[in-house]
Amino acid sequence: MSNSEPLSAETIRNFMYASTATVSMQMLKRGFRNVAVNGVKPLNPAAARIVGPAYTLRYIPSREDIDKAPSPSDPPNAQRTAIEESPAGSVLVIGTEGNTRSGTLGDILALRLKVRGLAGVLSDGAMRDSPVIGKFDFPVYCAAAAAPPSMANLRPVEVQVPVGIRGVPVYPGDVIVADEDGAIVVPRHLADEVARDSFEQERLEKFVAIRVGQGHPITGTYPPNDETKKLYQAWIAAGEPAGGVP
Repeated sequence: MSNSEPLSAETIRNFMYASTATVSMQMLKRGFRNVAVNGVKPLNPAAARIVGPAYTLRYIPSREDIDKAPSPSDPPNAQRTAIEESPAGSVLVIGTEGNTRSGTLGDILALRLKVRGLAGVLSDGAMRDSPVIGKFDFPVYCAAAAAPPSMANLRPVEVQVPVGIRGVPVYPGDVIVADEDGAIVVPRHLADEVARDSFEQERLEKFVAIRVGQGHPITGTYPPNDETKKLYQAWIAAGEPAGGVP
């Protein structure tokens, strides 16, 4: 499956239903241990869910004789390319080698991405204007806040190349799934099956949590034994009634 193939509506729905904790377990079952991007947080916790393919932007440290304050006559650079060409529904993934001395984006560029219909932003660096971005109904994850503009310490050099985010490799087209626990990176060719199995695991654990909340012991309930699995199937057949768990 091509990394450029759009995600189906079903795959997006399945990932949105599941937590990153569940998705990480599904990745572990497939032998992937280094897929969890930790140490980043959403600027607006009320806008934390992200599902979408990665469009990558890579920064390197800036150099004083090259990186100057921007002017209207400047030629396009990688940052501006990412802002204007990342597809709607994608996640702008920004790799800075962990440099948090400058903001990778500010409120105006983040607003442009929101208006263009991106699914969100994931950066291992910092954001400037973070109090403003934190009021957007738009998921923006970063590792820190910083007042200086990007060119003070960073230079945008490439788009759509592999980047490392907090020690996790992200290739263009990989699927980013994020919530307040962090972000999980899923290779595109595995996304549909991981989303399907994540949905099923999440639904089963919802049933198990209801049973535990009703006083049932962990033994035989989590992990579920054959009897619990039969009760689970009956619960699904009944339309998943919240108050009707056997």
